[in-house]
Amino acid sequence: MKKILPVDLARQYKQIEQEVNEAVLEVLSSGKYINGPVVSKFEEDFANYNDVLSTISCASGTDALYLALQSLKIGPGDEVITSSLTFIATGEVITRNGATPVFVDIDAETFNCNIDLVEAAITERTKAIIPVHLYGHAVDMHRVMDIAKRYGLYVIEDCAQATGAKWQGQRVGSFGDLGCFSFFPTKNLGGCGDGGAVTTNNADLAKFIRMLKEHGSVQRYCHEEIGLNSRLDAVQAAILRVKLTYLDQWNENRRSIAQSYHRLLEHIPGIALPQDISGNGHVWNQYTIRVLKGSRDQLKEDLEKKNISSMIYYPIPLHLQPVYRNLGYRLGDIPLSEATANEVLSLPMFPDLSLEEQEKVAQVLKELMI
Repeated sequence: MKKILPVDLARQYKQIEQEVNEAVLEVLSSGKYINGPVVSKFEEDFANYNDVLSTISCASGTDALYLALQSLKIGPGDEVITSSLTFIATGEVITRNGATPVFVDIDAETFNCNIDLVEAAITERTKAIIPVHLYGHAVDMHRVMDIAKRYGLYVIEDCAQATGAKWQGQRVGSFGDLGCFSFFPTKNLGGCGDGGAVTTNNADLAKFIRMLKEHGSVQRYCHEEIGLNSRLDAVQAAILRVKLTYLDQWNENRRSIAQSYHRLLEHIPGIALPQDISGNGHVWNQYTIRVLKGSRDQLKEDLEKKNISSMIYYPIPLHLQPVYRNLGYRLGDIPLSEATANEVLSLPMFPDLSLEEQEKVAQVLKELMI
């Protein structure tokens, strides 16, 4: 069998090749490559999909988070609470805006932030919470919003890995003041390059973010704020419009694949399988096991030798990253995130992964673990 990739983007493209090519060629022939009608149509489509008032597209998921914090005037002297087990962008944007990230530990079942610890971390300097819907598993947003309301805090949802996920039937990105999405190619809704978006039901915030991402300008060459250049180009918007029509089916495929993995892996010793708790509309951007016996890194290497690629999300929790030494965290301060970072291994997961490929993954895992 040929190598099994963590994500096979070429296989997905082959499925929708004609539609994507036609959409891209239409943009190229139009001569309207920045902003324009295709970008506006995608923003409208994505807002409708998530049942929100507005979508503001931008250049990346990182920019989406940065713009969200900037629009809320979060900066020096402010604290923002988020999970330690996430990609650097979540913490990075807090620091870039001049605020201080406050990292909390995760919940053992979901890999998401432990909401009890979120409440315990609130101080008089806390301005916002950034819940991260990690691996496609929605955070309990009812609890997060209740805490935010009681303490007068903003909520910015990090939905980078969870486009299409739901909590109790409602899409992520529609609960908080702002929702932030990534369209990096490996995401559930991924382009053929970088891209991102902010969603909101607040018309004033939408207008402000739209200005910020255009160099702080509404009228050309007249700049009201210090902003940045962060635009989703029309070619990416055209591709994303095509892919959005397939997203729900692809997410259903991911759920079916996750169920197959559950069945195939449940009796293999030395690993713990990911959970899908009640009320959560998991979209399985990743299928992440925990390796409880032996070396996770050695297992990854051994799988690679058998033509099975896997990924580690993430090997170093944010509070232990070199860039955050100044915050004073020490090994042992956030124990579950630290232990999990040494155990997690994401197996191949994409909508077109075949049962035969899953069976091969399971067979090799069993041979290596027994």
